[in-house]
Amino acid sequence: MRFRTRLMLVLLTVVIVSQLATGLAFLRATQNDVIAKGSQRLEVGANVLAQLLDARGEQLANNVAILADDFGFKSAVSTQDTETLYSVLANHGDRAKADIVLLSGLDGHILASSHHAQNSPMPFPQLFERARQEGEAVSVVIAEGQPYEFALLPVRAPNLIGWVGMGFLINEAVTEEINTLTGLDISVVNFLDNREITYLASTHDKQLAQQLMNGRGSELSEGEYTLHSQMTPDAEYLSYASQLYSDAANHTYALLQLSRNELLGAYRSLQWQLLGIIALILLFTVLIAMWSARSMSKPLMELAQAAQRIGRGERFTELPNGTEHSETGLLASTLLAMQEGIAQREATLHHQSRHDLLTDLANRVSAQEDISLLIKRGEPFTLMRLAINNFRDINDTFGYALGDHMLVTLAKRLQHLDADSTAYRLDGDELLLLVKQSRTDFAWRTRLFTTLHQPIDLDKSPITPSLSAGETNYPDHGDGPQLLLRRADIALDMARRHRQPHQRYLEGQDEHHLRQLTLIRDLQDAVSNGELWMAYQPKVDTRSGHVNQCEALMRWRHPSLGFVPPDEFIGLAERSGSIRMLSQWMLANVCAQLHAWQQRGYHLSVAVNLSASDVMDRQLPTYLSSLLERYRLTPARLSIEVTESAVMQDVDAAMATLTELNKLGLRIAIDDYGTGYSSLAQIKRLPVNELKIDKSFVLAIDSQKDDLTIVSSTIDMGHSLGLRLVAEGVENRASAELLSKLGCDYLQGYWIAKPMPADELPTWLDNFTSLSLPHPMSSILKTLQRKP
Repeated sequence: MRFRTRLMLVLLTVVIVSQLATGLAFLRATQNDVIAKGSQRLEVGANVLAQLLDARGEQLANNVAILADDFGFKSAVSTQDTETLYSVLANHGDRAKADIVLLSGLDGHILASSHHAQNSPMPFPQLFERARQEGEAVSVVIAEGQPYEFALLPVRAPNLIGWVGMGFLINEAVTEEINTLTGLDISVVNFLDNREITYLASTHDKQLAQQLMNGRGSELSEGEYTLHSQMTPDAEYLSYASQLYSDAANHTYALLQLSRNELLGAYRSLQWQLLGIIALILLFTVLIAMWSARSMSKPLMELAQAAQRIGRGERFTELPNGTEHSETGLLASTLLAMQEGIAQREATLHHQSRHDLLTDLANRVSAQEDISLLIKRGEPFTLMRLAINNFRDINDTFGYALGDHMLVTLAKRLQHLDADSTAYRLDGDELLLLVKQSRTDFAWRTRLFTTLHQPIDLDKSPITPSLSAGETNYPDHGDGPQLLLRRADIALDMARRHRQPHQRYLEGQDEHHLRQLTLIRDLQDAVSNGELWMAYQPKVDTRSGHVNQCEALMRWRHPSLGFVPPDEFIGLAERSGSIRMLSQWMLANVCAQLHAWQQRGYHLSVAVNLSASDVMDRQLPTYLSSLLERYRLTPARLSIEVTESAVMQDVDAAMATLTELNKLGLRIAIDDYGTGYSSLAQIKRLPVNELKIDKSFVLAIDSQKDDLTIVSSTIDMGHSLGLRLVAEGVENRASAELLSKLGCDYLQGYWIAKPMPADELPTWLDNFTSLSLPHPMSSILKTLQRKP
């Protein structure tokens, strides 16, 4: 939108808003004043109605008093001459223009009445009680669902001999009189307690009056219009109600109303006059705004066009418009200064966006651009991805400031390495060297590492940095920046994992890396998709030859990759944080299977393998306890196997968890014993019940003397500590018999049975024949050692 248009719209908006606000405030105040005056009129009308009823009641009381003093009437009351009483009451009622007359005895029963049966009880008990207390009473009463202004006075001769009363109906004559006096519409209505209308007299026509009163019973009884005047729901009438009578069954109101058209007639005229004035002001404002916008916007539009051209990169040395001290002249000089500032900031931002703030080396974005350019040109090159070994330990020991100093120093060394290489910082402790060679040779790498491994003074302590490098070559290892960088990262990871200074990417490593990523990703859904299952491998008790134990082994059949070895996906689960999910599924599955076997009469115990992360989990004992309780298993049905390496990662944490498991009654076994870094002192500290001799010592025990010596000493040592020994990897009967002679407690291996699905194990157990193995022989080792 053009500035001229915006300026004109702003001026118009300001005027329109101010005029509308003023007009609306004025009209609102006027409307409130009109409604307030209407409310006053309604209240005055209610007072006029009360005064009219009072005047008529007083006049009625005078007529009743004349009748009560009449001698003949008194005589008729004394003699209870019914015919005379009816005649006198009718005559006096006609003269007084009364609509209802009655005479009652002292007990309140009717002696004669125009509307009530003789000897019936007093129809107006409240009025009667008031008359007896005050000597007379004048009030509104309800007779046959109709409201009457009624006066009740005593008859004395000279003592009290009865009560005489007259009343007139509050009908259309009354409402018309009020309308004549006040100019207000009035409706007298009586509601039964069920909100049914029994009487309605109104200055409105009958249909309108009925429409206005329908459904008002609840509102009137809740005081909607009796406390103050308010508009009806259809906003057509301002209404005010005065209650004339109320008892348990009837509620009589006088509803005074003033129509909206009459109330706001003058207001509407004033509204149109005000709108006309506002329209004239707006027309005048439009003319002024157009002239002002045109005169003010011309120089500004020229400067705006100049600013747009500056934004497109064009440069100006001079901007005309106005004098030096005018606003437009000041704006022109500001634009020139801004032009220079933008150029400087663009140069700074461009440098920062492509360089590392700490080392001032080019960053990953620059590296990708440079690599893409060389690929486009078809020039061969080498990427050397470098990482500082143990950089986190350096930061923890010397502080981040000194760690940054090491990065800066190494960056400077890479920058001055040679003219054919360009250095970059990717992130963290990783650097990149782009070398314009098809591949590096040993001499070049030696010079590189010699330069980088020079000691660096960190807080007056010389530190010799150690770096690992992963190398990829274009075009041998890829044809894109992302692919080459990823494969260089894979080569670097291999170098660090094997503790080598350099590793060149080998074909197939990327596929292995992608396979690992796929397995890590799909592990999340393997449980829910039913891809995991448990296999069970039996263990034989060497003393009885029976099978009463199994080891549970997790298996995964990937939908696209097929069978995935446990050694592969368990390690990935530990690295990706999914191992807890897998372990909980495994424990729940094994407990459910034990329960199912128990129901079928197979009372087996099963050993499950836990990872290092599981052993550190302090919530594991609670979870296992809940599983045992859920499946109604004794702790003897489940045993735990952990490797030496898992325990040695944090002996104290592992011991705390294993102690809790041992308190539950679970047996603890050290798996793959002999391959880790544990000592006898550490084993002695742990609540261990079993040692599982690693299969690498068992596979050739019948032919390798050294293996025999290790196994024999391990069995003797374990028994001396009160532990049971399990040998895994038993592949033939000779090994089984030899292990039994050595005193090994349990045997496990392919010679006995391969791991099998849970549904196959009962059939195998039914067909299994107990093994007959020789008893332990303590002298066998010495005999073998004496052989030449």
